Amino acid sequence: MASAAAATAAAASIRERQTVALKRMLNFNVPHIKNSTGEPVWKVLIYDRFGQDIISPLLSVKELRDMGITLHLLLHSDRDPIPDVPAVYFVMPTEENIDRMCQVFDQYLNFITLEDDMFVLCNQNKELVSYRAINRPDITDTEMETVMDTIVDSLFCFFVTLGAVPIIRCSRGTAAEMVAVKLDKKLRENLRDARNSLFTGDTLGAGQFSFQRPLLVLVDRNIDLATPLHHTWTYQALVHDVLDFHLNRVNLEESSGVENSPAGARPKRKNKKSYDLTPVDKFWQKHKGSPFPEVAESVQQELESYRAQEDEVKRLKSIMGLEGEDEGAISMLSDNTAKLTSAVSSLPELLEKKRLIDLHTNVATAVLEHIKARKLDVYFEYEEKIMSKTTLDKSLLDIISDPDAGTPEDKMRLFLIYYISTQQAPSEADLEQYKKALTDAGCNLNPLQYIKQWKAFTKMASAPASYGSTTTKPMGLLSRVMNTGSQFVMEGVKNLVLKQQNLPVTRILDNLMEMKSNPETDDYRYFDPKMLRGNDSSVPRNKNPFQEAIVFVVGGGNYIEYQNLVDYIKGKQGKHILYGCSELFNATQFIKQLSQLGQK
Repeated sequence: MASAAAATAAAASIRERQTVALKRMLNFNVPHIKNSTGEPVWKVLIYDRFGQDIISPLLSVKELRDMGITLHLLLHSDRDPIPDVPAVYFVMPTEENIDRMCQVFDQYLNFITLEDDMFVLCNQNKELVSYRAINRPDITDTEMETVMDTIVDSLFCFFVTLGAVPIIRCSRGTAAEMVAVKLDKKLRENLRDARNSLFTGDTLGAGQFSFQRPLLVLVDRNIDLATPLHHTWTYQALVHDVLDFHLNRVNLEESSGVENSPAGARPKRKNKKSYDLTPVDKFWQKHKGSPFPEVAESVQQELESYRAQEDEVKRLKSIMGLEGEDEGAISMLSDNTAKLTSAVSSLPELLEKKRLIDLHTNVATAVLEHIKARKLDVYFEYEEKIMSKTTLDKSLLDIISDPDAGTPEDKMRLFLIYYISTQQAPSEADLEQYKKALTDAGCNLNPLQYIKQWKAFTKMASAPASYGSTTTKPMGLLSRVMNTGSQFVMEGVKNLVLKQQNLPVTRILDNLMEMKSNPETDDYRYFDPKMLRGNDSSVPRNKNPFQEAIVFVVGGGNYIEYQNLVDYIKGKQGKHILYGCSELFNATQFIKQLSQLGQK
């Protein structure tokens, strides 16, 4: 149990550490003490879009208020002066921002923490460090240096917040190697300046890495282009793939009621709703990595469990004289008011449970609509077979030509995965046939143009990324699993069960973390910024397996890869990993970048 507790404590590390650092900054760089009885210093917070993106996944408006923030404003918004009130500015040190204010104090917080074990470098201006920016054929050396410096500055901030100097491993001849060289130099220079080093003394409290340093594995997106295009089957990755999901907030369009309008009448306007999917949401925390059929079933079970308690809710409301009251107002009631009975304290809890059930019913229903309309279960299963070299049960051409199977983008994603994963590239005659079918289906062929050039350049034809053996097991149709009275009509959707298989990024991490000898990673470069002399070696000094590691993907990452790493580390007791990427994209955003790169 001790190791499980340690793993749990470690799991919260980067989100907690960045939150602690933010709270310290908002407390004028004095450590923030919980439960202090004194009033906070009332102040104003002024941020730019970058600062806003960093704060919003970590601190709610209520938490800001508890820290004494009475007002939070964008730096460039018009506002009246507020005399005699202290202000905290949290902005990027750009000329434009500095013109707007005077002194800047660097807080080393320039990265965005989305999960306890996941971070991205930026959201504003992310095109500056995008896959396309790094892989443009016409990029100049100076432009490439700027991209690499931007990535390195944010990674440096990450390690300052973590309070640890990593051992760095990276592949040769890639953008990841450029990042490794620059990061090693930046860390080394900071450590050399003992008086001003950010890694000495108790800057942010004793860290989880006090006994052993973490491993940083820098990988290049080009080692695996199939996974970001892959149709997925787990809840969080599906939400990101098919819905508008951004910085832990999902935006949905909901039809306003049943459409019974007379013929010729204007269609009803759709309501837009936003939901935050955060660590506080226990259902999300438990099921974000689950296969979608399990999620649908769990939502249904939660709903039935709540319905059994509905009479209790009505009874409690009646006792309190709150029938017909707005639920939001009720949930504001204090649980510990002495005058109220203990039964009353369970009402806000029940209402919160109902709110989460409604939230996930709406989100899961929206996902299900996409699965059914686009046959995403068929795509997911077929792509898994392609990537694991399993015998295909129907022809690729048939799926591309089927007008009822998916959007043009779905078809292009499927074909690109086939083209990337296949050992033997299709003959020119076959390729022309595929291209005609794709064009007839309404596909834009630019992404294929780029992948053809990329495959020729990287000589991937001889050694495509390996994705292990088959990973899905059909379990009959979902309609058999679901109750007949279910919210989710799953008729015709396959109940696919996932089997853990390591994706390329996870496999690379496993080799390096466990110190395994493998041709795939044996020539990875090794950097130790704490060594006096930098050595260009691929021979690690440290022969012991690592307990903690950070995997960082230069060129963009995705929730499929993140979830694969989370599942992998579950089986490694006492070990802990973090996943980071220069930007987080879904397949639509990635294919758009490929299309821009493939334009003639």
